[in-house]
Amino acid sequence: MKGISRFGQSGKLSPRFIGPFEIIERVGQVAYKLALPSDMSEIHNVFHVSMLRKWVTDENQRVLKKDIELQKDLTYVEESEMILDRDVRKLRTRMIPFVQVKWKHRSIKHATWEREAELKQRFPHLFEKV
Repeated sequence: MKGISRFGQSGKLSPRFIGPFEIIERVGQVAYKLALPSDMSEIHNVFHVSMLRKWVTDENQRVLKKDIELQKDLTYVEESEMILDRDVRKLRTRMIPFVQVKWKHRSIKHATWEREAELKQRFPHLFEKV
């Protein structure tokens, strides 16, 4: 793994795949050369076929690059949009409150359960009374 560039390795909500990118040419039996944008110039543009996925256009899941601010290392800050549900998980001696969060630029089916205390620190605007 030494010397291999990872795309957005920042946490559990980091993007698994990025793109789509145009295939310029086939290099050998199992590698393809891609047309990467200029801001990804430090990444080698030849990829093994196992690292590529077929792109099927689904306009509902499309996130435009201009909507997300990418850092230099291709990571981005995930922003919460709303709280969908609340739950309290019980351990032996304590109760831990959890909330189900819908994230910006993601559908409701990709909502995650997060600890309420951690979310209050990171996103206090979600917990303000109206």
